[in-house]
Amino acid sequence: MSRPALSWWLLGSGAVLLLGGVLLQQLLAALVNARAAGVLAGIGLGLLIAGVLRRLMPAGCDAATPTLRRRYTREVVVAMLGYVVLLCLSMYLLRGAEGAGLRALIALLPVPPIVLVLRAMVRYIRDVDEMQQRIELEAVSAATAFVSLVYLTGGFLQSAKVIDVPSNVAMIWVFPLVCLSYGLAKAVVARRYH
Repeated sequence: MSRPALSWWLLGSGAVLLLGGVLLQQLLAALVNARAAGVLAGIGLGLLIAGVLRRLMPAGCDAATPTLRRRYTREVVVAMLGYVVLLCLSMYLLRGAEGAGLRALIALLPVPPIVLVLRAMVRYIRDVDEMQQRIELEAVSAATAFVSLVYLTGGFLQSAKVIDVPSNVAMIWVFPLVCLSYGLAKAVVARRYH
């Protein structure tokens, strides 16, 4: 699939899934589990963001070989599908689970696929050329600094009782925020080098 076709596919699929999740929640709230509609909307939002990031990236910003890009894409897509399945399974099983040990085990079901995503990212960065490694390093550094600053600021505001964000919400959003920040930072950094 060509670069513009892929970004339009991501944007279109994301919009359909996001709209579908919202409509399911609003129109069929009595019949549809709110979490299922939320997962559908979340996947849609993720695809929309991926489409926007794909459009922001300058052409040729990724110097990886087609084989390396295919391997990375395959590994990430499979891991993320596993993540979605295990997240849904975990949420379902947690409803009836008793005992701290069992609940902890069930709650951690979605973690191994994220480890696989991180492994794919490290393998990709290790296998690209030096210029692409520099772009990736700068993007990861900027994303890490940004997310650290956001969470530090949030922590200060939380300590001052200006905001009140539940810790489980704040913790769950760290990784997605790092990924989004990384994508935006890579789009900016790549433009400098191309």
